[in-house]
Amino acid sequence: MDHVIVIGAGQAGSSCVAKLRNGGFEGKVTLIGAETAPPYQRPPLSKAYLMGDMSLERLYLRPESFYAEHDIDLRLGVEVSAIDTAAQTVTAGDDVLRYSDLVLATGSVPNRLPAGIGGALDGVFVVRDLGDVDAMSPRFVKGARVLIVGGGYIGLEAASVAAKLGLEVVLVEMADRILQRVAAPETSDFFRALHSSHGVDIREGVGLDRLTGKSAVDGAILSDGTRLDVDFVIVGVGIAPGSALAEAAGVVLDNGIATDAQGCTSVPNVWAAGDCASFPYRGERIRLESVPNAIDQAECVAQNIMGAGGDYVARPWFWSDQYDVKLQIAGLNTGYDRVITRDGGAAKSFWYYKGDTLLAVDAANDPRGYMIGKRLIEAGKTADPALVADASSDLKALLK
Repeated sequence: MDHVIVIGAGQAGSSCVAKLRNGGFEGKVTLIGAETAPPYQRPPLSKAYLMGDMSLERLYLRPESFYAEHDIDLRLGVEVSAIDTAAQTVTAGDDVLRYSDLVLATGSVPNRLPAGIGGALDGVFVVRDLGDVDAMSPRFVKGARVLIVGGGYIGLEAASVAAKLGLEVVLVEMADRILQRVAAPETSDFFRALHSSHGVDIREGVGLDRLTGKSAVDGAILSDGTRLDVDFVIVGVGIAPGSALAEAAGVVLDNGIATDAQGCTSVPNVWAAGDCASFPYRGERIRLESVPNAIDQAECVAQNIMGAGGDYVARPWFWSDQYDVKLQIAGLNTGYDRVITRDGGAAKSFWYYKGDTLLAVDAANDPRGYMIGKRLIEAGKTADPALVADASSDLKALLK
């Protein structure tokens, strides 16, 4: 009997099993997750859930009853310790399960501070799963002093929640500017000004030397010698693909678990999707850390398990919520050589070009700019920079 086992009960894993059942797959389906909660949304963890504006049940991707109703064996709180690709078995807890197809949806793991500089002290947190946020949320009280290490989107989102709740926030970024890895200086400038206007103390070009405290963190020494008193620390210094299980099983890695265009790994009948997987994209190999990619790639894998034989075509888009600003990003800005700013006052967007080619758009409270930019990029079209720069122009003309 066909048996599809999916390891990782996150967005990709949940999307894969749902697509299998909705697509008419009649074999056995097992979804294994290390956490005890049913599959849930991760983006709201550092936003609405941390803020207290979203309940636990609203985080769930689907009602827990969905899995039983669709004959999906959902195994929660179970660690997978080994994969035997020759025998086609998975060791999950005390059970050894045989699969006909295996999907690795093992997500990503947060980078942590070394224990040698205080990373293991009580009161030092990362923002990755429900347990992380539940552990730190009681500390979000007015007047508390929080140090945020890392000026990427996770760090900035946590800073916005902390500032809104009245905490004293210092954010350090060792690079020259916040968002340096993912955005242009124009976008960095926009968000620096936004956070500064809410009282966040952003220090760029400054790293963390070490944290202080005996068992719990009580302070920090920065790379410029500054000493800070802190009540807790949030670390947002990136994530790495969750590929350890695949590597131990002999699956080829390349910036995560390497897959072909259809989502299959180097081992027959073993597939991968989501944050853990890299795939061919426009002559390169990339890995996308986003909800849309996790859903679309996992659904493509499910269809290919059922024999569709289709290639995954990524349409990258992302978002971030900070204060009253919704940032929507379309495309990938890799290789850009200029940025055109469209300043509509409350709505502002930054358009990335390489030569005459439109690569990406960062749209802050500009849903129209985002949607039009996204449609152009996905259609392989560009946009007249002069028209983009003129905030009084009608962007719809670009679609003609």
